[in-house]
Amino acid sequence: MMKSMYIGLLVLSLFSLNSCSKINDEYQFNDELDISWDQMAQQTSDELITQFWNNEGYFNYGSDGSDLGFQYWPNAHAMDVVIDAYLRTQDPKYKDYFAKWFEGVKKKNGNTYENVFYDDMEWNALTMLRLFEITKEQKYMDAVLHLWNDILKAWNTEYAGGGLAWRKDMLYSKNACSNGPASILAARLYKLTKDEQYLDWAIRIYDWQKETLFDRATGAVYDNINGETDVINMTALTYNQGTFVGTAVELFDITKDPLYMNDAQKASNYTMTKCIDASNNVLRNEGDGDGALFKGIFVRYFIEYLKRDGINEAFRSKFENFIRNNGKVAWQQGQDTGILLFSPSWTQKPLGQTQLTSQSSAAMLFEGLASFEKSTKK
Repeated sequence: MMKSMYIGLLVLSLFSLNSCSKINDEYQFNDELDISWDQMAQQTSDELITQFWNNEGYFNYGSDGSDLGFQYWPNAHAMDVVIDAYLRTQDPKYKDYFAKWFEGVKKKNGNTYENVFYDDMEWNALTMLRLFEITKEQKYMDAVLHLWNDILKAWNTEYAGGGLAWRKDMLYSKNACSNGPASILAARLYKLTKDEQYLDWAIRIYDWQKETLFDRATGAVYDNINGETDVINMTALTYNQGTFVGTAVELFDITKDPLYMNDAQKASNYTMTKCIDASNNVLRNEGDGDGALFKGIFVRYFIEYLKRDGINEAFRSKFENFIRNNGKVAWQQGQDTGILLFSPSWTQKPLGQTQLTSQSSAAMLFEGLASFEKSTKK
């Protein structure tokens, strides 16, 4: 994947979006729906499987066989949707995909789980850790630990004083996308094993990112720093905002330090005020390809944040209204009734086929809303 080229092309297109006005407490699209979040999640996630699953054990890149290509990191997020559906329903039909995907992805990735992109390995390790938590099958944990040991090679102090490199042949490029997911992974490994080395790494990575790529005044999470020049790319993308929020939540769970929740609040509020389509008050379109996954990733970790106690009540109301509005707009404007395919924009219907990345993002939105609704009824 040409991620660096993609990020570069986004800078100009997102500049004007970054100056969007603050979100209002009143939303323009508040019509009540005649369908539940659970039903939306069920239909959208099932459509993802129907349209994209390849019997060789991975998800195609295009819907309905339009692109049989394989992309490593989107496959992790598509499997996360299947995991979400299983956790929501406990239907064993979803478990049938676990082992097939685990073997299929390895085969399609050159008979290895390793990759030149450290962040891609982190995403797959996070998914495999979820599979281990559900199944308790050691093969998943073995793969996670194999990837973790490879990921740690990305840490170096030669450039930018620390941080995890983005890819193996660019150790000077320290990116939010390679540090946020790694810190989440380390924190979750600590929760499972109680091995202090994982907590040490989770905090070390988080502290470096907060010091280097986080704007404490605004809540923006900058994309990367070039360790050769110390130039920071100040583009703020929704998935980097999301993984910073996700790490803060994980570390709050472990330490109960309210400073982490304060960080999560700042990053969340920035996303809602600067990373949106202001005309509809929904997360903006960040392009097709890789970019179509970004806002779905934000939603995943933002929902986890909303499930925690300790959120300022004024912000909680605003945040909950915002994410529900995203779901309403996406369902009513972003798909053709009966087709259930979604484009990279949650305010526009797809033209013909769609990509795995945009469909996975929409499924994460509805699975997240269904999960959040369930949590509020406990």
